[in-house]
Amino acid sequence: MQTKTPMKPIQMVDLVSQYHAIKGEVDAAVLRVMETAAFINGPEVKDLEKELSTYLGAKHAIGCANGTDALQIAMMALDLKPGDEVITASFTFVATVEVIGLLGLTPVFADVQPGTFNIDPVDIKRKITPRTKAIVPVHLFGQSADMEPIMAIAKEHGLSVIEDNCQAIGSDYTFSNGTTKKAGTIGHIGTTSFFPSKNLGCYGDGGAIFTNDDELAKRIRRVCNHGSDVRYYHEVVGVNSRLDSMQAAILRIKLRRLDAYAAARNRAASAYDAAFSSIPGLSIPERSKSSSHVFHQYTLRVAGGKRDALKEHLEKRGVPAMIYYPVPCHLQNAYKTARFAEGSLPVTESITHEVLSMPMSTELDEQQLAHITSSVRNFFNQ
Repeated sequence: MQTKTPMKPIQMVDLVSQYHAIKGEVDAAVLRVMETAAFINGPEVKDLEKELSTYLGAKHAIGCANGTDALQIAMMALDLKPGDEVITASFTFVATVEVIGLLGLTPVFADVQPGTFNIDPVDIKRKITPRTKAIVPVHLFGQSADMEPIMAIAKEHGLSVIEDNCQAIGSDYTFSNGTTKKAGTIGHIGTTSFFPSKNLGCYGDGGAIFTNDDELAKRIRRVCNHGSDVRYYHEVVGVNSRLDSMQAAILRIKLRRLDAYAAARNRAASAYDAAFSSIPGLSIPERSKSSSHVFHQYTLRVAGGKRDALKEHLEKRGVPAMIYYPVPCHLQNAYKTARFAEGSLPVTESITHEVLSMPMSTELDEQQLAHITSSVRNFFNQ
């Protein structure tokens, strides 16, 4: 009698299995850096920057220490001043808003679209004032915000656009004329994070900044390097933010597989779609008409106040599920203002009570997917 193979424990992101699949290449790359002792701004960093530029179709790719730094450095390079208003989404990880506050800028929150969870261009336009200087669209959960109207609004009002592309690297945006660009290369500056759980993640911290503007690239590199172009000569106030060579070496290996990783995530998303699309009270992720999806997260909307009960049910069956994000930024104690009191962003506030993200990984197998989907269906069939 054939014994059934035990199911691997399910993780939100299975980084261990992903590492085992590329272990030989990763171990050799790390040892190569150790042998050269080029730990900071070594050849691996320079090669990664070139390869990122080629993959994305961006003229410049500049490594930095993490995704939060990438956003802060972008704003510093644009010479935004205290009191300048920056429009962004409240439904995002706090780093997007945190750097606005750190620089003494004023966050202005626009609502999001209920299906894609991305910032609503119509509400962006409503929020513009004479003090508005920049827009930061967040490409949430793996697909690009609707960049064509956002760029048109920015051009009309003379605003800079910084793309927060920490969750959608590799996604393609299609314009109304049929041309395509990679998310993160459409605005004046694009930023990304290489946090380990990202679609393109390292084994520590890391980030990068992208631009097609030569002068902006020069300013970004200067800000990253203590405000200096020449050692010991400092032109502006800067920061110390560098991507180390070991992380760059690992990222080069994973970048070559990024499209394959996205395809694996889409296969898992298709299995979820097939299982969940007919369940009343459960909404599968909406696919944007203008953007491909790389599924950093597969996020459901659970109606009828059942979200938390579903999460508890899944955890009892060994299925992790996460709430991204339970409290929007405009209702966090650090960022509350009278202008954005409770009720001011109705779509954002509604979805925070409904969203639930399923495990999403390049390594999800059929046995795991069957267990996850049957566990969800079991909850609704009780």
